[in-house]
Amino acid sequence: MNIVLLSGGSGKRLWPLSNDIRSKQFIKIFKTDSGYESMVQRIYRQIKTVDPDATVTIATSKSQVSAIHNQLGEDVGISVEPCRRDTFAAIALATAYLHDVKGLDESEAVVVCPVDPYVEEGYFRCLEDMCHEAASGKENLVLMGIAPTYPSEKYGYIKPNLDGNGFTFTEKPTKEKAEEYIAEGALWNGGVFAYRLQYVLEKSRELLGTADYNELFSNYALLMKISFDYAVVEQETSIEVLRYSGTWKDLGTWNTLTESMEEKVIGDAVLNETCENVHVINELGVPVLGMGLKNVVISASPEGILVSDKEQSSYIKPFVDAIDQQVMFAEKSWGSYRVLDVEEQSLTVKVTLNPGHGMNYHSHDRRDEVWTVIAGAGKTIVDGMEQPVRVGDVITMAAGCKHTVMAGERGLQLIEVQLGQDISVTDKHKYEMP
Repeated sequence: MNIVLLSGGSGKRLWPLSNDIRSKQFIKIFKTDSGYESMVQRIYRQIKTVDPDATVTIATSKSQVSAIHNQLGEDVGISVEPCRRDTFAAIALATAYLHDVKGLDESEAVVVCPVDPYVEEGYFRCLEDMCHEAASGKENLVLMGIAPTYPSEKYGYIKPNLDGNGFTFTEKPTKEKAEEYIAEGALWNGGVFAYRLQYVLEKSRELLGTADYNELFSNYALLMKISFDYAVVEQETSIEVLRYSGTWKDLGTWNTLTESMEEKVIGDAVLNETCENVHVINELGVPVLGMGLKNVVISASPEGILVSDKEQSSYIKPFVDAIDQQVMFAEKSWGSYRVLDVEEQSLTVKVTLNPGHGMNYHSHDRRDEVWTVIAGAGKTIVDGMEQPVRVGDVITMAAGCKHTVMAGERGLQLIEVQLGQDISVTDKHKYEMP
């Protein structure tokens, strides 16, 4: 089975745990035998459980690539979108990536689905069925229709036409209309599509002028900005819809996310016996105490602290948009970093490198750096000179100096102090390792 997972958006409705770099699908809140896993880790694990040989490609922005490698490893395929151009361009680019870069034949079937639904194993069995149907070529498109559990105003609907020929697609109707649609047999549109590569490559040539991966990538910012539903699905008459009746939740708000949490508390927090329907996620190194609270979510991270009524938490986005805060935590392919202190001419960061991983070999034009190793061991390369490092060692790099650090088999942690009048994430030059 070939699967493309669409991983986009910043998930600001789950602030302060999500931001432009750390989207909601990377927040680790689902309990496992060994700890916690994120949405992307959960869905990837579920896919591999159902089909160990499945080829998974994630269509995403450049800012998410490091987090994906951090959580899923280096083997997963990634189709990088240079900028946001909605789902038609993203799916066209990913399809061209599979054909031109990965060498899949045009007759191969692929299924495209979001990276962040909360689903059970039956969902992936349905994906397999969709792939098989698409491969048969009986219809140009195979869609998943999700059996609705209530008349939602937040989802699109797939409604069978009364004459039995074809379907009508409706976006986010009123509650009254949704009730009518459900009575007529309508299903939620889960944004899941299956097709043979040839079909979308032809649509790409027709609507975007090319199906060549390099051309699409180079001219991505100029491509038509339109959803796959509007550009393709609603114009297509050769469609099959497979019904999925199992668990399906869109975890887009704190209210819906906490409904799927197995534990009321993640992190250092205590709730007294008078609390009702309260959930806490605490990523700070200080305890949180809740008393006498009802229907509340508390979320604490280096980005900020949210204390909200669960229903009101759905209206968080405009308030978050007004907050001007630099990213304080991010996962990278080699580990993670957390900002500890920000001053006018200095930035202090705690850096964690995973065992056997290292940073890029790089330099900065406008800042000096000082590293102090606080845990583990490894080695540094500074202007071509390699040396081992261990706890207590201090390494100083002046502006313009090429440098990197690599962790040993136990990993490595260091405190990085950046010093300069113009400290910026854009002040970085990468080089080949010496």
